[in-house]
Amino acid sequence: MAMNMKLLLIDDEEGIRRMLGMSLADLGYDVHTAADGQEGLKLFDWLAPDIVLLDIKMPGMDGIEVLRNIKARKIDAEVVMISGHGDLDLAIKSLQLDAVDFVTKPIRDEILQIALKRARDKLSMRREIKANTDNLERLVAEKSARVVELERQVAVGQVVESLTEAMSALAGDIGNAANAGGEGGQAPGPFNEIPCFVSVHNRYLEIVATNRLYRERLGDKVGCNSWEVYSGRLGRGNGCPVWMAIETGKGQRRRELLVDRDGQEIPAIVHTAPITGRDGKVEFVLEFSVDVTEVKRLQDELRTAQQKYQEIFDASPAFISVHGLDFRIREANRMFRECFGAGVGERCFEAYKHRDRPCTECLVHKTVKEGHTVETETVVTDREGQPINVLIRTSPIRDEKGDIVEVMEMATDITQLRQLQDHLSNLGLMIGSMSHGVKGLLTALDGGVYKVERGLATNDQAKVEAGWAVVTSMVGRIKKLVLDILYYAKSRHLNHESVEVASFAQSLAEIVGPKAERQGLSFGLDLAGSLGAFEIDEVALSSAMVNFLENAMDACTSDAAKAEHKVVLRARADAEAVYFETNDNGIGMDRETREKMFTLFFSSKGAKGTGLGTYISGRIIAQHGGRVRVESTLGQGTTIHVAVPRFKADIRPMDPAERQIAREACQ
Repeated sequence: MAMNMKLLLIDDEEGIRRMLGMSLADLGYDVHTAADGQEGLKLFDWLAPDIVLLDIKMPGMDGIEVLRNIKARKIDAEVVMISGHGDLDLAIKSLQLDAVDFVTKPIRDEILQIALKRARDKLSMRREIKANTDNLERLVAEKSARVVELERQVAVGQVVESLTEAMSALAGDIGNAANAGGEGGQAPGPFNEIPCFVSVHNRYLEIVATNRLYRERLGDKVGCNSWEVYSGRLGRGNGCPVWMAIETGKGQRRRELLVDRDGQEIPAIVHTAPITGRDGKVEFVLEFSVDVTEVKRLQDELRTAQQKYQEIFDASPAFISVHGLDFRIREANRMFRECFGAGVGERCFEAYKHRDRPCTECLVHKTVKEGHTVETETVVTDREGQPINVLIRTSPIRDEKGDIVEVMEMATDITQLRQLQDHLSNLGLMIGSMSHGVKGLLTALDGGVYKVERGLATNDQAKVEAGWAVVTSMVGRIKKLVLDILYYAKSRHLNHESVEVASFAQSLAEIVGPKAERQGLSFGLDLAGSLGAFEIDEVALSSAMVNFLENAMDACTSDAAKAEHKVVLRARADAEAVYFETNDNGIGMDRETREKMFTLFFSSKGAKGTGLGTYISGRIIAQHGGRVRVESTLGQGTTIHVAVPRFKADIRPMDPAERQIAREACQ
């Protein structure tokens, strides 16, 4: 339900604003309207709405420009675009600019409600991720506070140094207590609170005061000889730390064995500090003894806390890294290291963006500059070159002065969610895209038909042949477009069967070879030894490989810099997998094109490409449990490596209709 969510409707048509506003108000939205882009941005700044319903075509500032301004102001605002049937290119561009969805005029209530639900779901997902991040930050803060507390406890063992300045006053208090003959010779209250064995000895090597912990662990030794608490010390002049302090007039630090009230030895570090009287002679010796086993316990507890902190850090189901102000990664959790490599010491834009300079919208820089948490959604690349959709949230780390010294970055993998959202939203977009694309192809088809008719009318065989070539080409392109869309639109499983690798490769050559010959290209097939058989869906995998080979031929025909072009298909195998390579010496690709080539609707062919073929081919190979790797150099050519497991997992087969679509797609 909308539950009074703020919604801003921006449309230049008053009738749409009035009627659509009433419908949205009935759905529970707090609706505000604007007649143009400028007014809409002012209302957006004032209201900060959760959802914006935005018309693409408006006078003055159009919807695309308004969308850019909204995302610059508030990146997590969800925008649903309103488009006409002729605005599909702009609708696609709006999705690339992070609009959550679009609806076409005339607007149907049920389609609008689906788009708004998708926007609400995305807002809910962002809030949930933020809540999880806040909880993790709180947990880290609690564990860090505990670590600091343990470090303070360990530091107590060095308290002697900090108490040196108060020795005179402490000696006076002890002297008063000793002269007064207090009960049991006990020292004053603050003296009892020191967390180690504390005792005061006079110049005659007699214990005159002890603290509570001393009495509890070592017994009531007031009035006893100073050496009696040490193991193996039998009398005066035996070198015990108190005697050494009196003799030398200097403080001592030694390891000794103390004897507790039960006769058990306690390893300890003993510090002594002599206190002199007015005559310059030692009157008292202040002795601090720290139980080494207790120090070890605290150290173990500190290590345990640090280990738990590291376990929490590593077990977190997100990519967590800590960045210095120089963009270098200082720390990274296990999930980050497994996905992107070691990472520590690398600069963040090198580790998972594969860039040689900082990103334009660098989150680390933005966090340091603004001094607060920022977030964004983007695509990064793992160590295998695979893209990952992530929602990134940063948090500044400050020193004791409050200055930002590092930035923690937590990225949540939302690839599956994005794929699901893309699939659902793009199904509707594809229908419009198909009609838009077919319309242009039909226009070209009409031109070819006209040439054929004119050639027949004038008995001009050359014109008939030219026109028929156009007709054949356009019919083929229309068929491929429709089959690609049908293949994408329906989720399917594979129908595996055992196929000879050599036979499969030769069938590909029989499909592609004649096409290459007609285009003036050289085509070669290279089979490495005995390849055996593998379990695949022959129809589906054939369509994927044919698409790669056709792209190789297109790359060659688009290259005017070379006199001769060649496309080669190679196949080899081992016990676990079968490996194919398609190689061409065409125009090649830059890095950005390589990393985006398997993205839905991305095409490097301009108007000639649908952006579906390579995407579908990648999906088919992934369904087989295989992987694709691309090597390409601009101006030199491209090699696509495809690895397919020799044996399959247990997967439901395709139904007959699905197989027919795939079979026609690879012809």
